[in-house]
Amino acid sequence: MKLGEWLGLVCLIAALYVLWQIRQILLLIFTAVVVAIALNSLARQLQRLGLKRRMAIPIVVTGSLLLITLFFVGIVPPFAEQFTVLIELVLSGIQSIPDRLTILEEQLPGQLRLPNLEEFLDWLTSPDSAVLDVFNNFFSFFNSSLKVLLQVLLVLILSLMFLGNPSAYRSGTLRLFPSFYRRRADGILEQCEVALCNWLAGILLNSLFVFALSFVGLSLLGIRLVFAHALLAGLLNFIPNIGPTLSLVFPAMVALISPEPWKVFAVVVLYVIIQQVESYWLTPTVMAHQVSLLPAFTLIAQIFFATMFGFLGLVLALPLAVVAKTWLQELVIKDILDSWQTGPHWLKPSLVGLSASALASEAKREELAEDS
Repeated sequence: MKLGEWLGLVCLIAALYVLWQIRQILLLIFTAVVVAIALNSLARQLQRLGLKRRMAIPIVVTGSLLLITLFFVGIVPPFAEQFTVLIELVLSGIQSIPDRLTILEEQLPGQLRLPNLEEFLDWLTSPDSAVLDVFNNFFSFFNSSLKVLLQVLLVLILSLMFLGNPSAYRSGTLRLFPSFYRRRADGILEQCEVALCNWLAGILLNSLFVFALSFVGLSLLGIRLVFAHALLAGLLNFIPNIGPTLSLVFPAMVALISPEPWKVFAVVVLYVIIQQVESYWLTPTVMAHQVSLLPAFTLIAQIFFATMFGFLGLVLALPLAVVAKTWLQELVIKDILDSWQTGPHWLKPSLVGLSASALASEAKREELAEDS
């Protein structure tokens, strides 16, 4: 390799290292972009009604701030109170799970018996149980309240900046592409914006649906801390595959340590019904125009982004996967692979199976033909 190529390789490695070090900041910027796209979509809806943009943006921002204020004033305090009680109840109830399972088994009909769970229960209730570590790691995300507050504030400020002049930031991003590809890149960015808007609108409606059904169902079953369970179910619905399972853990454990442990089966059935209705009826109806992702691809994306970025990467795995799929489909597949009609001479069908000497002779013959 020449000196210039070596320098280019070193610069590439250095750039990748810097990007890796600031990956959390890049993820927060992506979050701000998603929020700005959602607000910009609302502003465009108001513009279609006849309002000018300089009037539509303040209305959207003011309405969003009012909703955020109502959320933190009217929803967060009761949720935080119930959530604190829920954690204390669950952590204290883990030690009583063996006795509760024994009581539950005695209440079952004679032909039904629970499997032997002695080893599992010994591991579950041991002081160094991995389950307790999972709970501690999960809730440590919420304990660093100052850090989370600063990150939310950064996302809101960046979102307002992007919303104020989106064309300037978009044109700056397009300058990173070669001049001949900027028009095409602008079209791909437009597709990403539409896909993210569809995803955000669909997931919000799905989460409201899951919250409402969970609240009604758990209320009818008489499970304690209904509001906390329902809100967790709605919020965790943002995380496909993993979120619904996590949301089931809390009400199931509360039902298990209640005076009527048989309700744990009713809670499981309720959540299964909610997820089936949401998956097979609501999602195809609401997200008919969303970018479709294969289940295996979604799960792989969740594992990858959670490993790379942590909890926030897990939450944003689906929008990141949507953007990645759009760019792969448009840039790599359509613009590169589909238009790649010719290949090296050694891949020509007529030369497949020839020996090395025959390939060399064929190449030399082609060179002589070109010279003549």
